[in-house]
Amino acid sequence: MAHLIKNAFRRTSRALQMRLATHSVSYGQWTILRILWQGDGLTQKQLSDQAGVTEPSTFAALRAMEKLGYISRQKVLNNNKQIRVFLTPQGAALRKVAVSAAEDVNHIAMTGVSSENVAVTRRTLLAMIENLETDATASAELALASGDSAAMAGAPS
Repeated sequence: MAHLIKNAFRRTSRALQMRLATHSVSYGQWTILRILWQGDGLTQKQLSDQAGVTEPSTFAALRAMEKLGYISRQKVLNNNKQIRVFLTPQGAALRKVAVSAAEDVNHIAMTGVSSENVAVTRRTLLAMIENLETDATASAELALASGDSAAMAGAPS
């Protein structure tokens, strides 16, 4: 099952990357834009956490996005370390074309699949995600109880 999920992810990601590239948006930038479209003004750390990537990766993506005019970064008053990220009008305007590209990829991927099978697949994937999250939490708690810091490093936050 994991191999099929990985294969489907790679193919849908590649299809989306090709479509986003025509609008000068990378896949990493797409991830950050999606988060910002839901809530502007997050810190770089919050963006990293929500995107599930390292802070240096987020910093690099934000730097590129700032050069393209998609975002602006502003230091928080009385806290020079904390920087909040805001969409520019240009970054906000990308939402329509980028979401449309993602919807196109979803449509292509689901062609010939019945709505009933889509619903079953969705429920199955959500159950798998929940099961794996529960397992990760239980493993982290067990590691914490035993003092195994290496096992705790892979635990969800």
